[in-house]
Amino acid sequence: MKLSLAKTLVAILAIGIPAAAATCESLASLTLPDTTVTAAETISKGANTGDIKFCRVAATLKPSSDSDIKIEVWMPASGWNGNFQAVGNGGWSGNIATTAMAEALRRGYATASTDTGHEGASANFALGHPEKLIDYAWRSEHEMTVQAKAIIGAFYGNGPKLSYWNGCSAGGKQALKEAQKFPEDFDGIIAGAPGNNWTGRAIYSMWVAQAVHKDETSYIPPEKYPLIHNAVLEACDTLDGVKDGLIEDPTRCHFDPKVLECKSGDNATCLTTAQVEAARKIYSGAINPRTKQQIFPGMEPGSELNWNVLASPRPFAIGSDHFKFVVFKDPNWDYKTMNFDSDVALAEKTDNGLINAMDPNLRPFFGHGGKLIQYHGWSDWQISPLNSVHYYESVAEKMGGAAKVQDSYRLFMAPGMGHCGGSEGPNTFDMVGALEQWVEKSKPPVQIVASKISNGKVERTRPLCPYPQIAKYKGAGSIDDAASFACALP
Repeated sequence: MKLSLAKTLVAILAIGIPAAAATCESLASLTLPDTTVTAAETISKGANTGDIKFCRVAATLKPSSDSDIKIEVWMPASGWNGNFQAVGNGGWSGNIATTAMAEALRRGYATASTDTGHEGASANFALGHPEKLIDYAWRSEHEMTVQAKAIIGAFYGNGPKLSYWNGCSAGGKQALKEAQKFPEDFDGIIAGAPGNNWTGRAIYSMWVAQAVHKDETSYIPPEKYPLIHNAVLEACDTLDGVKDGLIEDPTRCHFDPKVLECKSGDNATCLTTAQVEAARKIYSGAINPRTKQQIFPGMEPGSELNWNVLASPRPFAIGSDHFKFVVFKDPNWDYKTMNFDSDVALAEKTDNGLINAMDPNLRPFFGHGGKLIQYHGWSDWQISPLNSVHYYESVAEKMGGAAKVQDSYRLFMAPGMGHCGGSEGPNTFDMVGALEQWVEKSKPPVQIVASKISNGKVERTRPLCPYPQIAKYKGAGSIDDAASFACALP
C-alpha cells in the first residue's frame, strides 16, 4: 500500500526518525486528506514581505460536500524559528489575511491563513449552504491548522515545535473557538477584541441602528461626536488621578448626555432631546423590553469619536447580514422590524453555539499548558469592551476564581484604544512577544507596554495591566512615560 507524503511524514515522526525536507515545488504533489494543493512556489520578493524568501503553498480543503476552503501556508526559506503562527480574519472573513501572514513571516514563523470557505465580506454565502456556515464558524480554522502543520512538516522534515494563534475581532472569536473546541491545536493564543458573542454584537448593532433612526431627529451627526467626547473627558478624565485625555477605567464614568441637551432648538453645541435618548441607548447596550435585562453591553464613555461605525446612516453590515442570511434567511429583512425579545431568542436558538464562542470551560486548553492572552480597547466602537470582561469573568468563575486562571489566561484592557487599535490611547504593543515569553520561558506578562505613535514618533507609553489591575500614576514623572505608572488594583 502506497503512503502519501503526509502519512509517511507522520509515520517517520512517530518513531522519532527525522524526515527528509522537501523542496518547495515538490509540495505540489503532496497528498493530504480532503485537500488539493493548487500552488507550491518559492517567493523571493513580495508586496507585503519585501525580500524575505519563502515557500508559498496554496490549497483547497473540502471536508464536506459543500466545502471550498482556501488556505495559504508560508514558510521561511531560511531563519525559521521552528514554530507555527496561524492568523485570524475580520468580519465575515472571505479572504486570506496576507498582511498578518507577512508580519508572522518577518518574525521567523511558518504561518497560515484561510478565507474561511467563501469569498467576499458578506454573509450571503450562508443562504442555503449550512455546511459553508459551519466552515465559517469553526471548521475552516481547525482544518487549516491540521493541514498547515502537515505541510510545514513535509517542507522542513519536521513539524513545528510550538503553535500559536494570533487574531483580533472575528479573529479573536476564532481564537477562543479554537481554545474551546480544539484545545490541542495551539500552545499559545492571542484573542484581540473577540467577537465571541457574535449574536450579541449583531443584536446590539441593530439596537444602535434603531436608536439613531427612530425618527429624523434621533440621528446624531458625526460633527457632534467631539462635543459628546469632550464632555465625557471633562466629567471623567481625572477619576484615575491624572488629567491625560484618557479614561483608565470607563466603568467608573457615569456620564449622562442629558447635560448637553439643547435649551431651545438644535445647534452644533448641544444635543436634541431625541439625540440625548439615542446616545443613552448607545451607552446602555441592548435591553430586552420585557425583562429589562441587558442583552449585550454598550459602548463605553470615551468611544464617541468613532460612533459612526455602528450609528451611521445605514445599519452595521456585519450585524444586519447575520439576521438577513443566518437568522431569517431573507435578504430583504428590515432592521426596523427587529424585536429585542422574540427575535433575540430566535437568534440565540439559531446559533446554538455554532458561531458564538462563549463556552467558559477552558480546562482542556489550560490542561496541556496552553496560554491565552486576550486584549480589548476600552474605546472600542464596534465590540463592547465589557464583552471581553464578561467572558474573562465567566471563565474565572468556571475555574473557581481569578487566582485559578492567572497561570494560563490574562486579559489586558487598553484605555483610549479603539477596535483592534487606533483612537487616542496607546495602541501599539507586542502581544506576540509577551506570549512567546510566557509559553517558551514560563514568564507570565505582569504588564505590557503600549505606545502611542504619531508620524513615526512615540508620543506616549503606558503599561497595560492584567485585569482587574489598572495603571496608576505614581505621583511623579511624566504622564507620557510608562515608568511613571504601576499596575495595581483599582
